[in-house]
Amino acid sequence: MHRRTRNTLWIVAAVLLLMAVAVFLRSKAPPEAARLLPESDGIIYVNLKPIRAFMRKDMKPPVRAPEYQQFVDATGIDWEQDLDQAAIALHRMPDARGPNGPVAYSMVLVGKLTGTRLNAWLEAHAASRETYAGHTVYNIPSEGRTVRVAQIGYDMMAVSNYPTEEMIHSMVDRHHTAALPFAGSSLLAEHYHEVPLLALAWGVGQVGLPFSESGAIKIFGLSLPLASDSTIVASVAPELPEVGTLRLRVEEIAPTDDVAQSQAAALATLVTMARSFTSALGENTANRTLKELLKTAEVTQKRNRVVTTATVSPALLSGLAESDGAVPEPAR
Repeated sequence: MHRRTRNTLWIVAAVLLLMAVAVFLRSKAPPEAARLLPESDGIIYVNLKPIRAFMRKDMKPPVRAPEYQQFVDATGIDWEQDLDQAAIALHRMPDARGPNGPVAYSMVLVGKLTGTRLNAWLEAHAASRETYAGHTVYNIPSEGRTVRVAQIGYDMMAVSNYPTEEMIHSMVDRHHTAALPFAGSSLLAEHYHEVPLLALAWGVGQVGLPFSESGAIKIFGLSLPLASDSTIVASVAPELPEVGTLRLRVEEIAPTDDVAQSQAAALATLVTMARSFTSALGENTANRTLKELLKTAEVTQKRNRVVTTATVSPALLSGLAESDGAVPEPAR
């Protein structure tokens, strides 16, 4: 074989190998929307495209609140249809009873979220605006807070109600390095590798913050034996090989093995009690979903980790979504 031909083949092989490595690294990297989030106490990510496929097959059109319908009419954007991904950073506030409440949010939203009508809506509702790194940041008053909004890509929007500009600026800055597969916050670097590969939704860090009340986490009116600052890795992923069934997994990282053992026992007792309490509930879709989750729930402990798992059928999830009569307003 001619030397030049042989060298060309080696170059092509090297390029293909590098491309394969790049694709592999991308498959292991967090989603771009999550990589753009600033440093935070917790992160929640939802990939709405596959969830929509699970839950929206034969559903009736939702009944919209008047304020939300006005937003849709003005912008042409319907969050239910046009939002494909949402990555949310949770920031604990130093004073839970202060003007900013217990937690602030920074979000990266991906989907059909651009256009002149949206720009006009932002211009009309902004109390002020600034230009940062070539992007316009709109400052919109909302319930005593300032919500900062910036379009950072043709299909991507950054939103934050953090008290200062720090977080919205960070998301704009991170957008310039988004091509790096393992860019992102320290929280992602520490815990994303524990998220199942096919997860449709997941959370890492202090994801109990939005559900906290007086330091405890409350879900469905039940107080969990977990502190709101517990480090948690939670996910919703397809249950293989049972195609269509979803598996919920919540893992708490306790400070010691003894604490984990105590909390595992408390959680198991709570699950047993909840099964008893819910057995007398009516047979609407929400109650059936809750009963199925509790029926399949299992609590295990290994060293300093407490893992709770449960499964639910997509038919019940679809019915649960359909029973929700109104679409909420966009997050503030």
